[in-house]
Amino acid sequence: MQTGATVIVPQPASDRQIGVKKIPSKVQWPCLWLLHGLSDDHTIWTRRTSIERYAEAAGCAVVMPDAHRSFYTDMANGGEYWRFLSEELPGLMRSFFPLSDRKQDNAVAGLSMGGYGALKWLLRKPGMFMAGASLSGALDLVALHERALKEPPESSYRRTLTRVFGLASPVDTEEDLFYLMRQRISPDTCPPMWIGCGREDGLFAHHQRFESEATSLKLPLTALETDGGHTWELWDVYIQFVLTWLAEQGFGRSSRIDTRLNA
Repeated sequence: MQTGATVIVPQPASDRQIGVKKIPSKVQWPCLWLLHGLSDDHTIWTRRTSIERYAEAAGCAVVMPDAHRSFYTDMANGGEYWRFLSEELPGLMRSFFPLSDRKQDNAVAGLSMGGYGALKWLLRKPGMFMAGASLSGALDLVALHERALKEPPESSYRRTLTRVFGLASPVDTEEDLFYLMRQRISPDTCPPMWIGCGREDGLFAHHQRFESEATSLKLPLTALETDGGHTWELWDVYIQFVLTWLAEQGFGRSSRIDTRLNA
């Protein structure tokens, strides 16, 4: 099937380009794989945030694929979106654009459903990424699935979750982030993770449980809690925090941000 992706690749700017600093050319760029949420598509990050400016400051490319309402999963009743994301997309993008395939040059992040997808990708493919981040992530998939099954059969939420995962619980499967942390990763093999969530967000409990589990397992995790809900005003700030944090891990080039949040 045909699908889409939005890609930002830094290019050397002309000295005459207004308001744009000239940057050196590079053969291969570090790449942030940036995932969208349940109600969005591959265009949302460029429409709702200034990710293009932030990526230029961070010295990285950004690939934003469209995964529809798939939870980045090989769906029980639908497309093989996990295989698309983890196997097909990286090679295809690298054939189109000058993107580095080195682990230290690749990071993954996403918001809401994409936060789940980003950390699932990181935990299942730790050899691909140097770090990963979740912004207001839907991290407790088992709780989401249990909630969906309690809703009427005609509920849109129930139809979405059961179309993706079926009726059987995803607990202790490769789709369950808590199973992956307990059984498929260790402190020695897990890349650094960053999670952030607003205290007024309906997914804040997911954030807290993930932080507690990762901490108990001694996995490398940075957690941020701030005022705010499930909003783009927050995510536009959070993605700047993420890029600065990634730079501290050695990704791209150092980027400074000026944000004011009640952390």
